[in-house]
Parts: sequence; C-alpha cells; structure tokens
Amino acid sequence: MRIAVINETSAADKNKDIVAALEGRGHDIINAGMKKTGAQPELTYIHTGLLAAMLLNLKRVDLVVGGCGTGQGFLNSVMQYPGVCCGLIQNPLDAWLFGQINGGNCISLALNFGYGWAGDINLKFIFDRLFSLEQFGLGYPPHRQESQQQSIRMLNEVSKATHRDFAEISAVLADPVIKPVLSYPGVAELLDIDAVKDSRIKKSLLSRK
Repeated sequence: MRIAVINETSAADKNKDIVAALEGRGHDIINAGMKKTGAQPELTYIHTGLLAAMLLNLKRVDLVVGGCGTGQGFLNSVMQYPGVCCGLIQNPLDAWLFGQINGGNCISLALNFGYGWAGDINLKFIFDRLFSLEQFGLGYPPHRQESQQQSIRMLNEVSKATHRDFAEISAVLADPVIKPVLSYPGVAELLDIDAVKDSRIKKSLLSRK
C-alpha cells in the first residue's frame, strides 16, 4: 500500500512519531506532512486537506494518514472533496472499526488534544489494528456485512452526486488555498503534474505553479 503522511503545522512535531509508527509494515510511506513548525510555506489543515484530496483523486496514493491538533479540522477539510472517505481515529478500536466497516481511504488523527504520555505508542497500536485487516470494508458484525458493503457503495455514489468533480474544483480554488500546497517541497514531484491524465486538472494545476 502506498501511504501519504500529511500532518499540518500545529502537529509538525508529531510527524516523526507518525512515520516511526508506520515503519516496518511493508508499505511505501511518503512523508508529505509538515516536518518542522513554522517552515515555509506553512500548511494549515485547509492546505493538508486539499493535498490529501489531490493525492487520492490523482491516485498517487492508496491511503492518507492526516491530522491536526484535534483531528477535527483536517477531517472537515478533506471531506469537502470527492473521492475521500475519512474517519477520526483516536484509539485502536476506532481504527479497526473504521477499516472494517467504512473501508475508507483517509484517517485523521488528534495529534495535540489528548496526545500525552505514550502518545507515540498509541499511534503504533492504532496502525497495528488498522493494518491487521485482510481487506478494508468487509463489515462488522458478520451478519451486517452485506448491508454495510452496500452502504459503502451508496455513499460513494452520494459523494459523486453532491460534489463538483475534482477538475472543476482545482480550477476555481483561490490561490491562497492551492498555491502553498503546490509550492511545498516535494509536492510537485509527488503529484507529477505532467503525467496527470485528466487534461482539465493538468491545465489548472500547471497554471498555478
């Protein structure tokens, strides 16, 4: 699995904890988050939500591990976009149930609120449970599996119906939202804009560089 770590500026000091908790699991980890508080350009949860949506919609990654101080800001930011199913994960059971029932492609972590002694160990336990699943979205308990899988498919259709498509979004977003993301170190290479297949998205992103 190709996983992007995308934490925002208030949780920059937790970046190393997230990466360390993900290592050694056989996944391809892309550290695209803020690694140093105050580094420029500074990415808030507004920017990291957009970056997560870009990477998922362009199929550059399979899963995004994001977060902010409470996890709520990033969650609300990233869910403004199509093609994203995000859960607020605060403990290992949250992680297991989200993967098993919702089968999403993005998680949001509370990286300041409640992040106390052994917070880094809690992250490891969260990922232990999340990646213990043979397959995301199978459902739980077993007698509810078929219904829950149907709900995932329906929710994906609801998301398509209630959002603009990503090409239109990328064309109309204000510069203060999109330009810090595109200029953040490593993002241009990660997005590989020249290889974007949708000509509308490619054109709008190139025009903002």
